[in-house]
Amino acid sequence: MNRYVRPLALALLAIAGTASADTLLIDRARHENQAAMPTRGMSMAQVEARYGAPSDKLDPRGGQKRQWPTINRWTYPGFVVYFEKNKVIDAVATQAAPNEIGPKPPIR
Repeated sequence: MNRYVRPLALALLAIAGTASADTLLIDRARHENQAAMPTRGMSMAQVEARYGAPSDKLDPRGGQKRQWPTINRWTYPGFVVYFEKNKVIDAVATQAAPNEIGPKPPIR
């Protein structure tokens, strides 16, 4: 059994030791100030007053049935804001650089 463990351990160390230039979006988000994005419950007017006009207002999604609320999405440099009716339900940081691993820009 011992003769199999050593080659396997060496192979795992070789794989683990491989350097990568990728940056995880979550690592960047931990270091940035969370006040840089809207918080849950803010109204559309509050978001626009604090962060300015969005660079794009994407087409609404959902709303086909009563239990499926319409979701509006506004894009800003660095994040996307998701609204249910006129209140923020989430704000998500977007990929800042091509080598960063994380959410891509929203689908149109």
